Amino acid sequence: MNGLSFTFHGESLTALGSGALFWPAQSLLCVSDLHLGRTERIARHGGQIIPPYENSDTLKKLEDHINALSPKTVMCLGDSFDDLASVNALTEVETDWITRLQAGREWIWIEGNHDPAPLNLGGTHLQSYSAKTLVFRHIATSDGKGEISGHYHPKLSVAARGRRITRPAFVYDEARLILPAFGTYTGGMSLNRAPLSEMFLNPSVILTGPSPRRINTHSAAN
Repeated sequence: MNGLSFTFHGESLTALGSGALFWPAQSLLCVSDLHLGRTERIARHGGQIIPPYENSDTLKKLEDHINALSPKTVMCLGDSFDDLASVNALTEVETDWITRLQAGREWIWIEGNHDPAPLNLGGTHLQSYSAKTLVFRHIATSDGKGEISGHYHPKLSVAARGRRITRPAFVYDEARLILPAFGTYTGGMSLNRAPLSEMFLNPSVILTGPSPRRINTHSAAN
């Protein structure tokens, strides 16, 4: 599985091309902002009808990661569902699929702003999770140290072979690391716009894709 290793707060981590994060020493796979049920929620509120493929696409991608890495722990870093009603809207096939993915490993749901209450699914439901020098939560705090979060769906536009491409990105500095969204149909926020631009003065950036790579942010713009 394609990935780029880097060190954050003294720990060796791997940024995967999909936007997932792997912590080899803890055998921990972390994914943020799955937003399962997004199309169902939009349709429920009278919005544009979008082909409802995101649940199966996101779960298949997560399953591929679990099969490839065999993590002891899977952490969903908040906004796993687009809202609480989306949990009840899961099909039996999707619920069984999640149950199979949880089997034989620790599964942690971190609470997000879209899904703040405990879910009626297996696993442990937490506001945050700490291990060694790192703390995992959904939204970055102003004084976070060794903090890993999601929520903002960071992305970056860069020049590539005479054109510009925009991809989700990992962004980090000495204090915090923010993951891109893992789910399908999630969109993103430019690193060059507030509040992300105000949170990082000189960030390190890893662009997702078939071959994750570090990016010089001074030469990139959105």
